[in-house]
Amino acid sequence: MLGPHGCPQCPRQGHEGPSERPPSRWLSTPATPGARLDLRGIFPPLTTPFTGLAEVDYSRLEENMHRYATVPFRGACGGVCALANVLGAPLCQLEHLCQEGRWQEAQALQLRLIEPNAAVTRKFGIPGLKQAMEWFGYHGGPCRAPLRPLSEAQLEELRRDFRINGWL
Repeated sequence: MLGPHGCPQCPRQGHEGPSERPPSRWLSTPATPGARLDLRGIFPPLTTPFTGLAEVDYSRLEENMHRYATVPFRGACGGVCALANVLGAPLCQLEHLCQEGRWQEAQALQLRLIEPNAAVTRKFGIPGLKQAMEWFGYHGGPCRAPLRPLSEAQLEELRRDFRINGWL
């Protein structure tokens, strides 16, 4: 007998299947007991300290600014997920360099990745990503409506963004 949500093992309402765990368990139990997460290189955002009178504490703010001025990279958040479809190995190398504390090499590599990343995300989007995938031996496939393939001028600009950074 199938339950109301299609689970063959339990007819109780609200149960969606064998993989469902009670929230109290999956929120409090680590996925890998004993695993430790290395947080080196991850810095909290700069916060604005306030006094007891709800005014900005400028002396503490200045201390924070000096402390954060020593952070090797600033302003990064999230991942370069689209670019990983094309330049996965260099992105893994970037992480490796950061983990080893080789900041100057990491920064040089990061600077070479900025333009190609911008090209396959905000500049040309999915059509640019699909084209770049084809250049690197992957199957990007044709664009589906309403997206259109890149024009010849856009193809040249995309090619330039990869070429001037040494990727093509």
